[in-house]
Amino acid sequence: MKLLAIDTATDSCSVAIIEDDTLRSELTAMPGQTHSKHLMPFIASVLDAAALKLTALDGFAVSLGPGSFTGVRIGISTVKGLAFSLGKPVVGISSLAALAWQCNESSGLICPMIDARKKQVYCGRYRFNNSELQPEGAEKALDPQEALNGIDEPCLFVGTGARIYQEKIRTVLGKLAHFPLEGRHTLRASSVAFLSRRRFTLGQYGDVASLAPNYIRKSDAERNRVMGT
Repeated sequence: MKLLAIDTATDSCSVAIIEDDTLRSELTAMPGQTHSKHLMPFIASVLDAAALKLTALDGFAVSLGPGSFTGVRIGISTVKGLAFSLGKPVVGISSLAALAWQCNESSGLICPMIDARKKQVYCGRYRFNNSELQPEGAEKALDPQEALNGIDEPCLFVGTGARIYQEKIRTVLGKLAHFPLEGRHTLRASSVAFLSRRRFTLGQYGDVASLAPNYIRKSDAERNRVMGT
């Protein structure tokens, strides 16, 4: 099964192609510009590196957020357009779950954190059970201090939020706080792809038109609209 995955939920723009359990090609960069400018060239590059055409793909995977509102929209709209035109299935994956998957050597609690700005993080808690990644509770947007409430065991923190608030996390949790190597904090499309593979195998994908972002937190425009009513 050949899958192309996209992640544009954070500052990095990432595209990957996997075939079954093998990574065929991947390109991840922080271009410092809107992802819409780089995404299609990135897709062309990974297809060329894997010596594949779009028509040879069996499906697409994309990160649904949380993360940058604009970035998430760009990734989802691109995948929906490709999947619809080619008649291929799509699977959406949580950005936080994909970050947790990047720490698949961990046997304990994993807390992925993505910087949500406004002194908040998007966060969740995950654990591997028989090699399957399982969530523990809902994903939320919280003050970094609140995100640590109830953690009373060793925990691995990963993501841009974990990197930014590392000192605070260490101050609160002491020896219970652990962090992966620096490269793990960058979300990669290959993680999205590998997480989606089982759902493709089981046929657990929905209608392309129903694929929707998971922002968790309302946008500034939405909050202002509510306050103005």
